[in-house]
Amino acid sequence: MNKSLKIVISIVLILISLWVIIFTIDFMRCASFKMPIFVVPEETADDGGSGIYYGLGYRVEVKKHISADYGGQLEKIEMYMFDKFITGAITQINSSTTEGITTLLTLEDEIQDNSIWCGTFQLIWNDLKNDLAKQDIKFTPQLQVVENLNKETFTTDDISDKYYYKKIGYPSLDLKQEIEKAIKDKFNETSNILDDFDWEDHAPEDYFLYAMLKKEFKFEKAFEELKNGKFGSYDDIKYFGIKSDDVEELRDQVEVLYYNSKDDFAIKLETKQEDKVILCKNPQGNTFNEIYQNIIKQEDNYKGAGALQEGELLKIPNIKLNQKNEFTEIQNKTFHFSNGVPYRIDKAIQTIEFELDREGGKIKSEAGMMVMLESAMMSPDEIREFFIDDTFAIFLIEDDKDTPYFAGKITDITKFQ
Repeated sequence: MNKSLKIVISIVLILISLWVIIFTIDFMRCASFKMPIFVVPEETADDGGSGIYYGLGYRVEVKKHISADYGGQLEKIEMYMFDKFITGAITQINSSTTEGITTLLTLEDEIQDNSIWCGTFQLIWNDLKNDLAKQDIKFTPQLQVVENLNKETFTTDDISDKYYYKKIGYPSLDLKQEIEKAIKDKFNETSNILDDFDWEDHAPEDYFLYAMLKKEFKFEKAFEELKNGKFGSYDDIKYFGIKSDDVEELRDQVEVLYYNSKDDFAIKLETKQEDKVILCKNPQGNTFNEIYQNIIKQEDNYKGAGALQEGELLKIPNIKLNQKNEFTEIQNKTFHFSNGVPYRIDKAIQTIEFELDREGGKIKSEAGMMVMLESAMMSPDEIREFFIDDTFAIFLIEDDKDTPYFAGKITDITKFQ
């Protein structure tokens, strides 16, 4: 073989090997939800990491959500070989979502261990049912979760209007920008879901429904930080509560709803705002509504001390969760408006971000739903022990309201810290 040809082939092989190494490194970093190394940003890439990046024969799209309350977090990385010759070679969405946590659509859905619920999706379902369809939503065959949504167990009567924003409109970039401006003005927030929807080329009869709920609350006095401890069989769990006898002002923030034993009780934490935090150890019931009603029933029948007594301690685990769910079970199924026109839910998404610690808590939740015109396609004297260190339920509710706006059942606390 000609010597010059051998040199050319060797150089080509070396370059190919280098390219393979470089591509593999960036591919593996994206697969591990890390920023690629051997790329240069397009002008649209910002300092926070969001934007489009180009490597040798591949393109990487990165989305990073930046929030004053929740910090910065990578939400999405997509890698394309030779632009879009291979589409979505890697797709990672919402890295902070924890596997094993179930997001329920209603308070009436049957719960599993480690389940959560927030009222934002119910709010947009109510609008779909009452303002657009003008009748109950019915699939064929009907789904139990749709029957539960039609019951409207949570409405705008259960949350003050200063804490939520809702919008219905024709899906367009103008509507998207209107929503973005509204939540920025009202909550100083950006959306984690609007970019997941298609905003172009819609029929005039299509609709988009959106809701955001945001609340923050503080305890009058921060509870004490406790040593890390066990939660069921899990170790090194973060806790807050009361560990001292001489903190009467902390005990005043706790109301005992009922106490049957150290493994069967419910308490309520008072805040400076109108919010109450209800905690129930080893809850009884198959739905959040059943659990909550059982708490109320036991509270009504409880004759013991309603205040935390001197010497009675309190231990509550810190909670931090960030979940994003697409409800595929209700998508692409035909239903009809009252005028007989067929529609389907093209996409339905909800996020829930919730934190609770010694100082207080905060919650942010979004829900969005694209609805499209259907086409041819488709003991009184004992020293009681109030340690939330095993399976428990948690509810958030406003004063003078009958229905909570957030609920959770937690068995594996490691998924929430």
